This record gives sequence, C-alpha cells and structure tokens, in this order.
Amino acid sequence: MKILVLNSGSSSLKYQVIDMDTETVLAKGNYERIGQDSSFLTHTANGEKNKFEHPVPSHKEAISFVIEKLLSKEYGVISDIKEIEAVGHRMVHGGEKFSDSVVITDEVIEKVKECSELAPLHNPAGLLGIEACKAVLPHAKMVGVFDTAFHQTIPAHRYIYPIPYKYYEKYGVRKYGFHGTSHKYVSHRVAEIMDKDIKDLKIVTCHLGQGASISAVLGGKCVETSMGLTPLAGIPMGSRSGDLDPSIVTFLMKKENLSADEIDKVLNKESGVYGVSGISVDFRDIETAEKEGNERAKLALDNYNYLVASYIARCVVAMNGVDVIVFTAGIGENGKDTRAEVCKQLEFLGVKLDNDANNVRGEEKEISSSDSKVKVYVVPTNEELMIAKETLALIK
Repeated sequence: MKILVLNSGSSSLKYQVIDMDTETVLAKGNYERIGQDSSFLTHTANGEKNKFEHPVPSHKEAISFVIEKLLSKEYGVISDIKEIEAVGHRMVHGGEKFSDSVVITDEVIEKVKECSELAPLHNPAGLLGIEACKAVLPHAKMVGVFDTAFHQTIPAHRYIYPIPYKYYEKYGVRKYGFHGTSHKYVSHRVAEIMDKDIKDLKIVTCHLGQGASISAVLGGKCVETSMGLTPLAGIPMGSRSGDLDPSIVTFLMKKENLSADEIDKVLNKESGVYGVSGISVDFRDIETAEKEGNERAKLALDNYNYLVASYIARCVVAMNGVDVIVFTAGIGENGKDTRAEVCKQLEFLGVKLDNDANNVRGEEKEISSSDSKVKVYVVPTNEELMIAKETLALIK
C-alpha cells in the first residue's frame, strides 16, 4: 500500500509517498510560496531532485501539480492515482479533543477548527491540506495525526498551570506538549533496537532541533513533556526562550513600551541561543564562535546544555527512574558536543558516554559506555513514517 503523508503550512506543502510494504520513501518534496507568483516545487524521486517553478493560487492546485508529477513518466513513482490509497495529515493541535490519530470526517474537521485558537498559524493550514485532498484525491481515505495527541496521557497534576482554574475551564489553558509524533516514534524505535518490550521501559526522549522538547515515556505512555500551552515553553531553542519568569514579560513590555505581539516576537524570534549569543539560531555557528573564544557563544551553549540536562532530570522524577535516554532531531542526532555536555551533567544518575561511540551523526547507535547504568542512544526521528504507520493502522 502507498500512503501520501502531508504537512501543510500556510503557504507550503511538504509531502512524502511511502510504500508501506517496505516502509521506503518513493518520492518527497516541498511546495513553497503557495499563493504567490514565485511559488515553486522541489520534488525528489528515483534518486533525482528537480525544481519546478509553477505558480499556484492555493493548496488544491499545489496538490494537483504534485499528483501530476507523481504520475509522470519522467518524475513519477505511480502509474494510477488510485495507487495512493490513503493520506496521512500532520495536524499540530488537537487540544483535549484528540488523544489519538483519527480517520478524518466532517465532525473531526469541525473539532479541529475549534482547536484553531490554540494554534492559529498551524491548524487552519492543516485544514487547507485536507480540503485540497478531498477535491483532488476523493477516493483516498484520510487520517489526522496530531502533534499533541501522544501527550494526552500526562496526568492532570502535571498539565495544569497554578493560575486561576477558570482559565483552564474557559480557554483550555494547560500544558499540551508538541513533537508528539517524533517522541512516539523514537521511544518505540529504541525499544525495538534494545529488543525490549516498551511497557517495561522508562525512556527520556530528547527532540533537539530548532524547536526542541523533552518527554518522559513510561511504559509507552507520555507522562511529562517540556513544551506547554504553546511550543514556546520548556528548554531554550534556536530563537525561542523556553521557560522564564512570567514577570519578565510585563517588565519588558513596560520598559520597552512593547505590545503583546511585539513581546511575542521577542520571545519566539529573538531569544533562545540566538538571543543570548547574538550570533545565530544555528548551533554550528555558535559552536564555531565558542571555539574562537566568543564568551557569549559559550554562555549560550552552557545555558542550553544545563537546561536540557535539568529537564531530563525532571523527566526522571516523573518516572521515578530511567532506563534509557534518546537523542533525536537535528541537534540531537548530529551534535556530539551537545550530547557529551548534557550527559556529563547527568553522571549522578549513572550516565556514562563512550566518547568514540558518541562520534556519530544521524544514525542509530548506542553511545553509552558498557558500565553506564543508563543506556544512551542516538535514534534519527522519522515523523513521516510514524504518520504513515498511524494512517495504515486506522484504515486496514
């Protein structure tokens, strides 16, 4: 069976076609600047990457053009549109309405719309992808896979914020968590690698990229995560602040005469390691500057590594122990220095790295030493495959 996996942005459309018999990617691509005269498609299939400058007014026309390429003799991987039997849609925010992936119905669409206030940039974009596929692929079954769903098993005393309870009742203000598809994939994958039943494991998953979050997975269920009501919370990120004293917000608004939108921009776009270092959102640039003696670069990295280690420890508390720590996503998979510095601060838990094994980028590998009390792994994430698996499970 071939499944189309879609990640719809407000002006973009990322996709993969996955053959579920072999779990291999047949084609992938990204349609950018949808709705503009400069929109274009980057499409990779059969080992070749091609760019097509083809302006489209909406997601519907973008999907149509993608299907055209998937069917073409030169760039295609299918001979009949009906070979795509299902579409898995990445959906960002399911609120408390979705604790698992669901087959998309009119009722589901209405519930997603109700959650849009919690993700005003992402949920409407996901709905655009759904509507486009209903028009272009009417035969295909569709499934919504929510970033927040995996975290719906977090107990109430951990997701509630200590503010007046009426705000939870009126607006749904609580911790939701994100990157759930990635946390679910790598926690299940590391159990497979270890040849263990996930129900017997206490796992801390560290999704460290430009956006970053850490989760505690106890017996296959998420019981704590670092992101909150929004993806701004938790550990610092490329340009996002992560957790901070809430009074800093009102203090800076008064001092700098900032509006709510302006302070939101400061915290989302101008903070994190970029804000502290003043250099870049890219950790490689900051690490280069640190090696050249830049003190603020060193400060940004030290702050980041300490807070990542601190949140891992918090997850250990949530599970009353830990068997394995997993690093994934761009920095987690490729940042050997980050992994080493974080794990050095977890030696009190019995964590020990094998320095030679840690010299790895983007491949599945155990990097803990033979005498480490806690296993440590690098496991590249594969959110698209996870979405495809969830889709397949629901339409069988």
